[in-house]
Amino acid sequence: MNTLFLANANAGGGNLMMIVFIVAIFAVTYFFMIKPQKKQQQKKMEMMNQLKKGDNVVLIDGLHGKIDSVNTKDKTVVVDADGIYLTFSRMAIQQILPSSPASAEPVSATPADTKAEDQAESEPEKEPDSEKKPEAPADKPTEEKPASQSSDAADDQEK
Repeated sequence: MNTLFLANANAGGGNLMMIVFIVAIFAVTYFFMIKPQKKQQQKKMEMMNQLKKGDNVVLIDGLHGKIDSVNTKDKTVVVDADGIYLTFSRMAIQQILPSSPASAEPVSATPADTKAEDQAESEPEKEPDSEKKPEAPADKPTEEKPASQSSDAADDQEK
C-alpha cells in the first residue's frame, strides 16, 4: 500500500503536464471552432436585422424570391416567389442578393472602345522572334516515298 503513495508522489509533475495539455486542447478548440462560429452567427444576425421590403433573397433551400413584408414581432418574413407568397422564419434566409438595376440595362460601347477592337481584329497576330521555328537546312535529304505512292503522284501530275 505504501508503494502506491510513493508512486503517486513521484508522478506529481506528470499530473501538472496533463492539466496543461487539457487546457491547451480547450484553448485550441475555442479559437478554431467556437470563436469563428460565433462571429459567423453575429454576421447573420446583423443581416437579419437589415432585411427590408423589396430585398432579393436566397433561402436555405435554394428558393429565390423578393421580400414582401417583414414581421419583427414573430420574426418571420413573407417572400414573393413569382407571385406565390410564402411565410418563412427570418433564419431561413441564407443570403441577401445585391440589387443592381444598372445590370439590367445593356451597356453600349463607346466609340473609343470600338476603334480599339477594330484595330485589334485587323492586325494579324505577330509571333515573337523567340517562338519562330528555325527553317530546315537545304542540304537535308528528303524522305523517299514507297514506290506505290510515288507512281500515284506521278500519274496525278500527268492528268
